[in-house]
Amino acid sequence: MNVAVRIVPPSWLAVLGVAAALLVPAPAPAQTAPLPLTLQEAIARALEKNEDIVIERAGRDAAVAAVEGADGAYDPFLGITAGYRESTEPVNSAFSGAPEGEPAPTDERLDADATLSRLLRTGGEVSVRALTSRAETDGAFGLLSPAYGSQVGVELRQPLLRDRAVDAARLTLRVAAADRDRATASLRRQVRDTVAAVEEAYWTLVALHRVVEVGEDTVRLAEEQLEETGLRIESGVAPETEIAQPRAELERRRGELLAAREAASRSENVLKLLILGDDEGGAAWAQPLDPVDAVETASEAVEVEAAMERALAARAELAAAQSLVARREAETAFAADRIRATLDLVVSYDRYGLTGSRNPAATSIPGLEGEVPPELEGSWGSSFSALADGDFDDKRIALELGLPIGNRTARADREIARAAERQASAELARIRKLIRAEVLDAAATLETAEGRIEAARAAREAAEVQLSSERERYEAGLSTNFLVLTRQNDLAGARLSQIEALTDYRTARAELARATGSLLEERGIEVAER
Repeated sequence: MNVAVRIVPPSWLAVLGVAAALLVPAPAPAQTAPLPLTLQEAIARALEKNEDIVIERAGRDAAVAAVEGADGAYDPFLGITAGYRESTEPVNSAFSGAPEGEPAPTDERLDADATLSRLLRTGGEVSVRALTSRAETDGAFGLLSPAYGSQVGVELRQPLLRDRAVDAARLTLRVAAADRDRATASLRRQVRDTVAAVEEAYWTLVALHRVVEVGEDTVRLAEEQLEETGLRIESGVAPETEIAQPRAELERRRGELLAAREAASRSENVLKLLILGDDEGGAAWAQPLDPVDAVETASEAVEVEAAMERALAARAELAAAQSLVARREAETAFAADRIRATLDLVVSYDRYGLTGSRNPAATSIPGLEGEVPPELEGSWGSSFSALADGDFDDKRIALELGLPIGNRTARADREIARAAERQASAELARIRKLIRAEVLDAAATLETAEGRIEAARAAREAAEVQLSSERERYEAGLSTNFLVLTRQNDLAGARLSQIEALTDYRTARAELARATGSLLEERGIEVAER
């Protein structure tokens, strides 16, 4: 066996062939075809599936319902009461009017009343009331038995000091409206951040796919250089030790390629986390993604002042902060109003009706007429007719004044509310400053990214020329493996720099759109305000 080996020495090509065969991995099981995916498709999937958006949308819906509920304080309220009562109460008097042998008269009463009331948006309240009753008594002093009573009336109560400008109902409504606006702004911010995250993940995946392509090209070039070196050794042009450097470089590049593929896989998982839902099966999660959009560049001048003004008008963070300021202002106004005295204007008008039959148990009192006046005789219906006549009524107008003495709790609540309002205003100012700084940073980053693209392109073209020249020198015997491999690495680095510059440019454009508040508008995305 040893003799055979010496007689037929293996060529370097054969050695390389065996090494390549050993390095080729075993056939992998068939994989699902990659899913072609555009950026718009990725954004649409994220807007539908992203749980953070679902959570914010549910919060906005709850806030909208809260406004409707707060406005419900002005819905009319109808109260109805009906009842029967029988009572025999002892009377500490010789004139109890009780039947003979009884310690007290017995009264029976059947009555019903209804009240319709409603709060007014001026802080007042209006109510309409109606009641009717039927009463019987065996007491001697009751003129009518049964007696039919009726009453209708209206009352208006309007605050003139406390509760005139703001009351609990209007405070609740203003707070709910502010919370609704803040929830809507929070939803817009979450949608915007999700879109920005999808764009960043998408372009990162595009870049890493290209990085993998660069890695595959560098491995191929290293294999070609290793093969060519083997041929030179076999022909006796180069010593056997010359094979070490290209072989080591090939393995190093294979390691970098594996790392690039892992990074691309992890980046793909980041994008899947944004665009896939929990309800989708394992096949969707396992299917590779193929981002098909290419990075497009377009030189654009950014007017910084106009961009800042647009951001201050459109950013969701400002809308949320302004909503909080509006809530704090409402709370401060309400707390300050609690210090004031109460002065209510009360206006009411009632009409009464009373009819019935003469009480059989009634006893005439000397000097008093015991007969029932004709206008009081009648049935239950006659009692209602008496309301229309208006012979019996009650008119009232009054001012009710209440003076809080000391009122330290209300004064302390006012100071607490004022402090909270100052904090909210300061936070709004801080956010405005941060937004200005973000716009400036985004504009500067975009300008730098545009410049880097041209520089990276020029560097790649120069590296291609240098590599071609170095290979020609190597083929002519005027260069070495080290220089050729170095030029290959230079070209790979230049290609990676160009990929990075293009990715940074695309990310910078999205960041500028986010910073100015125009990202959703540019992507054609609308978020319902209510």
